[in-house]
Amino acid sequence: MGLFTRAIRPPDETPNSNDALTAAPNTVGPPGVNPGDPHGVTFDYSPPEPSVFTQIVPSAWSGWPAEWWTPAWGNQLNRLSGTAWTCLDLNTSVLSTMPPYLVGASPTLNADWLRNPNPDIYSSWEEFARQLFWDYQAAGEAFVLATAWYATGWPSRFHVVPPWFVNVEMDTGRRRYTIGPLDVTSDILHIRYTSTVDNARGVGPLEAGRYNLIAADVLARYATTLASNGLIPSSILEAPVDLSPEQAAGIRDDWVAQRTANPGFPAVLAGGLKWTPTQLNPKDLALLELSQYNESRIAVLLGVPPFLVGLPSGGDSMTYSNVQSIFDYHWRAGLRPKAQTVMSALSGWALPRGTVVELNRDAYVQPGPLERAQTAQILNAIVDADGNPVLTVQEIRASERFDNSTPQDLASGVLK
Repeated sequence: MGLFTRAIRPPDETPNSNDALTAAPNTVGPPGVNPGDPHGVTFDYSPPEPSVFTQIVPSAWSGWPAEWWTPAWGNQLNRLSGTAWTCLDLNTSVLSTMPPYLVGASPTLNADWLRNPNPDIYSSWEEFARQLFWDYQAAGEAFVLATAWYATGWPSRFHVVPPWFVNVEMDTGRRRYTIGPLDVTSDILHIRYTSTVDNARGVGPLEAGRYNLIAADVLARYATTLASNGLIPSSILEAPVDLSPEQAAGIRDDWVAQRTANPGFPAVLAGGLKWTPTQLNPKDLALLELSQYNESRIAVLLGVPPFLVGLPSGGDSMTYSNVQSIFDYHWRAGLRPKAQTVMSALSGWALPRGTVVELNRDAYVQPGPLERAQTAQILNAIVDADGNPVLTVQEIRASERFDNSTPQDLASGVLK
């Protein structure tokens, strides 16, 4: 008998003679059965509204162990540790607020999506870029779906689609994309953090650091449980005489109940009982060093110097000399590779060959006013054979926003 046949065939043994249509629910099954609430399921016979963006939202049911996670369907970002969320928030906030501009664009090129890729969904470019970079880092892949096109055939309106909405399969060596029953292969951009030729999906840094996330969750639960129990440390209650298991359990339960109900009050022991803690101080009690080390590893996985998210820097010889150097390192080692990869993919999908969109990093890593003034002075003093300086006074004023205006080429989104 095959597996499918066994799955649909009723058992040969009849549990009892009760009528399944008229008997109570708990009298039909095998002896001792206790099914769940029969009213927990509602049948709706009205036809549902058609939608290609149907999402399965998992939820635990009666009897589901509290310590178990529900299946990994849909959005799992609520499982991120505080450090992972903080690092993602920092990276996406910085990258999304770097103004985009075009390089090598034709004067007649239509690219008003630089201001807002989809006004029906987003309030600005920053909102779109934040979603794009968040999915790219947190999920290891980002999907951009085009919904309108210019007459030239290039996308004019597009938005980010959550990765769990998109099904990706390898089809004769190429990726095929579907959202529900719709094939969107020709209309979607798939940006992968790390990819291989035999894997249809992208893999992100949090996938490699999943055990760090689990450890962070376990340590957080440990600290929460410890606090909710009145900060009772692991300890031993010693009795001067032998106790039965029932007596030992009773003394233990009374001790925990009193400590939980009266945190901070001194304990009173009688009958020769002796309390011996197995952990000595709050620092060891909270596993502080282990927690900080684990959270630092999560920050490094996401390309964020631990110091920027409030974690110890270590104080070794490689400690940053000043704030500017740590921002510069964050940009060079963490943000720039991500910005380059995502913007390059977006350029190849939404723009003609030879035209790219880049992010202006100056607001994040530009030097102080004195260093900028010295650089401008040097560039203004360098002239060509005709006496034209590399940087004119008007260009210096415009770059420093002294005249409260934006150069015409940047205002149009094109850097010539």
